[in-house]
Amino acid sequence: MSHSHAGKIILDESTIAEGVNLVADRLNSDFSDAVIITVVPGGIFFTADLTRKLNFDVEMDYISCPHTPGERNNASEIVFHNNIGIEGRHVIIIDDAIESGGTMKRLVEHLIEKYNPRSVSVSVLFVKPGRVSIPAHCYYAYEMENDDLLIGYGMPWQNKFRNLPCVSQLIKGC
Repeated sequence: MSHSHAGKIILDESTIAEGVNLVADRLNSDFSDAVIITVVPGGIFFTADLTRKLNFDVEMDYISCPHTPGERNNASEIVFHNNIGIEGRHVIIIDDAIESGGTMKRLVEHLIEKYNPRSVSVSVLFVKPGRVSIPAHCYYAYEMENDDLLIGYGMPWQNKFRNLPCVSQLIKGC
């Protein structure tokens, strides 16, 4: 699938699959059960791929905190209904990537302060440089070399392009 806004491919489908396996292996060695909380909508693709590789018991829930890609000061409302009950449980928040880290930091702090989980970890396909410190153990496969805006595999631009099967640089103005 190609699109005029999709530039250089940063992570192709096979590299994404390798990254999923790498993160799954790390989680499998550290957990025997956990509550998976998917950041929607961006984390849906990675969550679907990753959870099928986990060999421990999981329960699943979701959380939302809309933001604009590249935005460093996200103050939008966090929506989490605690459908499963996470108090005293190991929680793994799954998203597509950590860009600035501001939103993920807010999500982790929100869950810790309001719901008292036993532990909170974060799992993403990749992280970007210059991100803020997040008060949780982070599992990721790749560290990007720069802060280029990226699309595909859950990451949008103007609410489009999430369904691209690879991660590509964004070409604006096409």
